[in-house]
Amino acid sequence: MRVAVLNRPGEVEIIERPSPEPGPGEVRVRVAAVGVCGSDTHYFDHGRIGSFVVEAPLVLGHEASGVIDAVGAGVDAARVGQRVSIEPGVPCRSCEQCLAGRYNLCARMRFHATPPIDGSLAELVVVHEAFAHPVPDTVSDEAAALLEPLSVGIWSARKAAVGVGSHVLVTGAGTIGLVAVQVALAAGAVEITVVDVNDDRLAVAAELGATRTVNPTVDDLSAAFGEGAPEALIECTGHPGVTHQAVRALAPAGRAVLVGMGGDEVTLPLSTIQERELVVTGTFRYANTWPTAIGLAAAGRVHLDRLVSSRHTLDQTAEALVAGRADPRAIKAVILPQR
Repeated sequence: MRVAVLNRPGEVEIIERPSPEPGPGEVRVRVAAVGVCGSDTHYFDHGRIGSFVVEAPLVLGHEASGVIDAVGAGVDAARVGQRVSIEPGVPCRSCEQCLAGRYNLCARMRFHATPPIDGSLAELVVVHEAFAHPVPDTVSDEAAALLEPLSVGIWSARKAAVGVGSHVLVTGAGTIGLVAVQVALAAGAVEITVVDVNDDRLAVAAELGATRTVNPTVDDLSAAFGEGAPEALIECTGHPGVTHQAVRALAPAGRAVLVGMGGDEVTLPLSTIQERELVVTGTFRYANTWPTAIGLAAAGRVHLDRLVSSRHTLDQTAEALVAGRADPRAIKAVILPQR
């Protein structure tokens, strides 16, 4: 099979490797689509993210879908031919965090494209059968791959307790911000404000359900709400200044969920947090989100295909990894390994 391997920062090579065989409890997936995530681009640019360092050739990609073409021992053979979305992290399923249902916090998690674990930018991948989620034919291959970022949006909305009647502030209108908008709308939010400096992305946010958009280079965020301050913040930029200002915009007893990854440290307005009794939390991946993600996509409550801005072959992986720089209107590049 052919795979796209990151040899060193800025260098991706298409090579051939032996086709993997599924072991007990595993399935092999013929990969149809892989979304490019900002983490893939960061590894491509810098060879590391925080403490995760690429020290050997690494296959990138963790937003993937495809068709099961082989199964290992103990797996129902009827699964061959099944279209699936791949949940890219397999936990140990026996530690304290896993048994508590927080398997996203498993210290022994094996997550695609997180060194030294290879990712999905290959013609074939092997995954545990429980993490190859069947998808209906109403969900496209590309949308099935984007159930992964949708899961980030679902997890963030759950952490922010977004529900019926919520007023939500989403900072950043990239892929995660745009799925957060759609999840908030599906959860019953009645006001959704989106902040970004890119007017093209703000227009997409409005199309997908945002009730108010703010470009902070033109508009004053602090004056945007009047008496209707948001109760929930989903912060998707990782920018210290944006985070600081967005937390200050929250209503008393509000909840701030920090999703975007910027620097290792960010200054927060402590007096505001104390005086308003705000809850501030981070997110790390997701847990138990795929059934909800599949349901939302199949019901047409979220529109993942709308986010795809470019399509690439496996040979064009390096181009796909930087596609967002070439076009300010770009949202999500998708690689199609079978083309």
